[in-house]
Amino acid sequence: MSERVDCLVVGTGPVGMVAACALAQKGLTVGLAGPEAVPERDGRTVAILDSGVKLLENLGLWGDARDVSAPLIEMRIIDDTGSLFRAPPVTFRASELGLDAFGQNIELTDLVAQLARVLKSQTHLKQWPEAVIGFNRLSDGVIEAELTSGTIIECGMLIGADGRNSKVREFAGIQSKDWHYPQTALTAIFSHDRDHDDRSTEFHTRSGPFTLVPLKGKRSSLVWMMAPKEAERLAKRSHEDFARVVEKQAHSILGKMKLETKIGLVPMSGLSTDHYAKDQIAVIGEAAHVFPPIGAQGLNLGLRDIDSLLKSINKDRDKNALQRFDSDRRRDVKTRTMAVDLLNRSLLADYVPIDFARGAGLMAIASLKPLRQFVMRRGAGF
Repeated sequence: MSERVDCLVVGTGPVGMVAACALAQKGLTVGLAGPEAVPERDGRTVAILDSGVKLLENLGLWGDARDVSAPLIEMRIIDDTGSLFRAPPVTFRASELGLDAFGQNIELTDLVAQLARVLKSQTHLKQWPEAVIGFNRLSDGVIEAELTSGTIIECGMLIGADGRNSKVREFAGIQSKDWHYPQTALTAIFSHDRDHDDRSTEFHTRSGPFTLVPLKGKRSSLVWMMAPKEAERLAKRSHEDFARVVEKQAHSILGKMKLETKIGLVPMSGLSTDHYAKDQIAVIGEAAHVFPPIGAQGLNLGLRDIDSLLKSINKDRDKNALQRFDSDRRRDVKTRTMAVDLLNRSLLADYVPIDFARGAGLMAIASLKPLRQFVMRRGAGF
């Protein structure tokens, strides 16, 4: 059995679901293929920056998610490396950019559930909850995708949102480069005695960032990067012991803490590609770029991919649309990849000149308002 759509999106994570919905609302007939996403509550949250929230709102995808998310009004960075050149704390306030909040923080399970609910009501969108096992390009330019059931889907445009091991990227012949950091991220969600005041706090430690991001109520999500063996050791501690360790690492800024979820362990790595589109095929999200969880760039870059894709595809759907998308994304992603990688490696390097440079940079950001606003605008995706 075969079916035909204008565009097939492969990958059913948040980026794939948003992309399928966005393209369908542009008037294309769209297919979405991939096993149904059912993430478990393992402490993973996503901070969606203001531009990403606006995209979701414009697509009608935010809705009930606002009721279970928390605003990010302030972001604070504290140098906790023990370096001789420790910079003073730096606080970024959304109000300096004329924003009510930098964005919203939400549990990944809540976001996925919200997207899945809305997608079921979309016209021009058909979903196949099964994996794609192969592709074929026909002589007339049509691309075929074969599903595990044997169903063949024909499309004129193929979008890969199928993660870092993307089959779509491999089929397109888009080269990728990946690397690994000597770190694992511990993720968890805590309740605590004190209000977080809608402020995220990021302690820069020798093993990497230790970040607490506000959730609704007196709750926060944790992303703590450290050496893999140390992460495995801490993850085996009792919930009570682990909560005490986290409270101490946070210098008790939120008072007594109680673990609410299981502890997640995420190996840290990165990935970049030489192109983001080739012929009739584009890659977005983690099929195109993977970041360590610094500066809320991961999912937000995926949403920026989608926004760029929508702007590149005009009503006539000319053949240069994906080339425009490729050119736009290469400029944006490369700059952010270098910045995040440099910051993470600078924390790991126990080298006085690097400590001095990082400390001086943070001190300049703290004291110079124009520089601080520039950094905030770039970080927020402006």
